[in-house]
Amino acid sequence: MFKNSLIAFTLLSFLCHYSTAYSQDDRIPGKFNNISIKGLSGGHLYGGNDLSEKVNFGYGALDVRFAWQPSTDNEWSRDTGFASYGVGFYSASIGDPEIFGNPNALYGFVNFFLSNPNRRNVFEISPAFGLTYHLNPYNPDSNPLNDAIGARMAVYFNLNFGAAYRVNREVDFLYGIDFTHFSNGRTFTPNYGLNMFGFNVGMRYNFNRLQNKINPDPFATNVVSARFKRPDNKKTEKNAFENSVDIYLAAGTVQNYEDKGTDLRYGTISGVLDYRKYFNKNHGLTAGVDVFYDNSLIADYEKSSDRYLVGVHGGYDFMFWKFDLRFQIGSYLTDNKGKGGFYMRPALQYEISKDFFAQIGLKTKNGGAADWIEFGLGWKPFKW
Repeated sequence: MFKNSLIAFTLLSFLCHYSTAYSQDDRIPGKFNNISIKGLSGGHLYGGNDLSEKVNFGYGALDVRFAWQPSTDNEWSRDTGFASYGVGFYSASIGDPEIFGNPNALYGFVNFFLSNPNRRNVFEISPAFGLTYHLNPYNPDSNPLNDAIGARMAVYFNLNFGAAYRVNREVDFLYGIDFTHFSNGRTFTPNYGLNMFGFNVGMRYNFNRLQNKINPDPFATNVVSARFKRPDNKKTEKNAFENSVDIYLAAGTVQNYEDKGTDLRYGTISGVLDYRKYFNKNHGLTAGVDVFYDNSLIADYEKSSDRYLVGVHGGYDFMFWKFDLRFQIGSYLTDNKGKGGFYMRPALQYEISKDFFAQIGLKTKNGGAADWIEFGLGWKPFKW
């Protein structure tokens, strides 16, 4: 009996010590999450012709996010500075629903922290990528004015730059500016796209699911930290190699403006030879050659050989964990065939292995107008 009581007392003492220590040291790992809700408002950056009067009143939106906050030292934490990540839901009123619909979006996001963890006001930058639905697309009979969107679904992209002000133990006040883009990449036309820029405010609730295991009593005094305290930023590690030569091949499908409202489509191919310079595990520069084949040029170029374009590009890569956010800008060495003086390629790359990767990107024309969305695979045959 005495022996069992002694064991029970020892275990209880350890649990009490552990719970107390946990509340005093934010850096001990836990199961940290947060939920946020924000209101967004602003104006349209519209490049089309027929909706100018319809976008004058701006937009309003509601954004809800659920995030996981890593708290252990691993590759993700080291590469991103303990960035949180999660899933979100977006619902907006962007104008007349008879023209635009009532767009909603589901997406994934990453939240990078830009300020020292000891500050009460922490600056953040959050890219988000997903799918927009419930759009009302162009229709020659029922919706002839909508030259922005030609499909019921589109790619959702949002970039938020803002801050979180720590109100108390669990709650943050959020504020910032953001840019939102809907586009289907000329998969269906018309496709001027919807671009929205504005401000946002909201609240974020931080919690630690480990509390329920230690003491679920709502009146408990031995509480764990509701939020993870990030360690001070460390110097970015060197990459395993400093240079690579990459070969990338991608394909896509597009529709000409003249074919809007129909099912007529054309194939596209992108071939890329890249040299990449890695400064460390997070930052790099690229330079390379592009070979494009655009079958939608068939209306103006009867010969298949005349539908090729060759260009050169340079770019910047931001790498974290197995992902790579890429931005490239290039110019044609051959006749641009009406596509303008330069093109861009924002893309997201995923590392399948040390030698192979998958990538989705948007190739543009005339600067920022969508030319096509490309899906492809790449190989790194040379690394040193």
